[in-house]
Amino acid sequence: MKFFLIFATILSVAFCHQFKLRNNCPFTVWPGLQGNPGKSIPMNGGFQLNSFESRSFNVEKGWQGRIWPRRDCDKYGYCQSGDCGFRIECRGNGGVPPATLAEFTLDGYGNQDYYDVSLVDGYNLPIQIKLIPGTFRKDSNSKYNCNPAGCYSDLNAICPNELAVWQNGWKVACKSACEKFNNDQYCCRGAHNQPSTCKSQYWPVNYPSIFKRACPDAYSYAYDDSTSTFTCRGNPTTGYEVIFCP
Repeated sequence: MKFFLIFATILSVAFCHQFKLRNNCPFTVWPGLQGNPGKSIPMNGGFQLNSFESRSFNVEKGWQGRIWPRRDCDKYGYCQSGDCGFRIECRGNGGVPPATLAEFTLDGYGNQDYYDVSLVDGYNLPIQIKLIPGTFRKDSNSKYNCNPAGCYSDLNAICPNELAVWQNGWKVACKSACEKFNNDQYCCRGAHNQPSTCKSQYWPVNYPSIFKRACPDAYSYAYDDSTSTFTCRGNPTTGYEVIFCP
């Protein structure tokens, strides 16, 4: 019985997914982590990650969720961007936009992973998602198969003033047009809830194009799938590194 339990433990670890979070920023970042409904909450949902430090954890097979950076958190747990409710461990809470998101759906259709970096909720820091060597197998030479996804530009520097979040005279985050204006056109809802009706010809100003030009491989609006969704298969299970300020 003891041998069986040890073997089962080894097997469960072997078929989980490893994540490594690395902070390349010259300042502290507080990652937020949220599992989709019914999925685990890694690391209780958040922790402090000092400059140039990294931290690893595992998630179960079939995990779905998101990871985002929080900035300038105080001793009470309140963060100037990406805040999840005055707490360091988000414990299931999502981040308040604007925040750059790393999104994952693991072991989905055809036992394939789907991952992306999204600016749909706005932007606060650059992010890169990379596969851990030896944990994956490529199905094709497509740009979107097992390759890094990310947003590497400083969008705060080019953020239009009407979308900018300011702190002490500096732009520290950039809102999405949906968050700022809260209308159906930018938020892809109502009569604009289809790919055919959520596009630039219906937007008063093409704000998503600013995001897309700066970060061509990241989601700039809800239906930006064709140039933003990456896929991969495990060998036997994928491992991911999420890098802040790559």
